[in-house]
Amino acid sequence: MSARREAPARVILATSNPGKLREIAELLAPLPVPVVGLDALPGLRLPPEGDDYRANAIGKARAAAAFGGSPALGDDSGLEVDGLGGAPGPHSARYGGPGQDDAGRVARLLGELAGREGAARRARFVCAAALVTPEGRVVATRGECAGRIAPAPRGEGGFGYDPIFELDACGRTLAELAADEKHRVSHRARAFRALRPALLELLAGG
Repeated sequence: MSARREAPARVILATSNPGKLREIAELLAPLPVPVVGLDALPGLRLPPEGDDYRANAIGKARAAAAFGGSPALGDDSGLEVDGLGGAPGPHSARYGGPGQDDAGRVARLLGELAGREGAARRARFVCAAALVTPEGRVVATRGECAGRIAPAPRGEGGFGYDPIFELDACGRTLAELAADEKHRVSHRARAFRALRPALLELLAGG
C-alpha cells in the first residue's frame, strides 16, 4: 500500500493577471487551501510561450511548482478567429506587441475584421489547463467555447477579449454575463472543471 502524502498548504496559479487569478479561484472553489498568484513567488521567470496551448500551460505550471515547492496550475488561452486564419490563437495575450493593453488588442482585432461579416467573424475560445506537482506529475485538460466576433465591445464584466466574444447559445458577449453564467459556459470554466477532480485528490493527500 502506498503512503499518503502530506496535503499541500497552497496551490500556485502561474499568472500575474488579477482577473484571471480571481476567475480561476472562483471556478475551483471551494478548495481547502488558498490559490495564490505569481506575486507570491517574487523572482520567478516563466518560460517563453510557443505555439501550443498545452505545452505553454504545462511549462508555466512546471516552472511555478519547481520554484515554489507547491502544486501549481497553469493555463494558456487563445481566441481563434476564422477570418484571420485562426489568429491570434496562442499569441492572443501578446497580440499587437509589447505594452499593448486589453483595449488595444480588442481595437486591433476589430480593425482587422472591419467590413467583414458572416463566416469571417466565426471564432472560438480555447483553454488548456495544467496541474503539475513539485515531483513532476502532470495532468492537462482542454476546454472550448464557440461564438463570433461582435461588431463592437459590449458589457462590463470579464477581461481580455470577453467584450467582443458573442456566444452562439445566447447572443450575448462573455462580458455581458454574470460571473456564475460565465462560469458555466466559458472555455476556461470547462478546462478547469475537468481538472478539478485531480486537484482535489492531490489536496486530500492522494
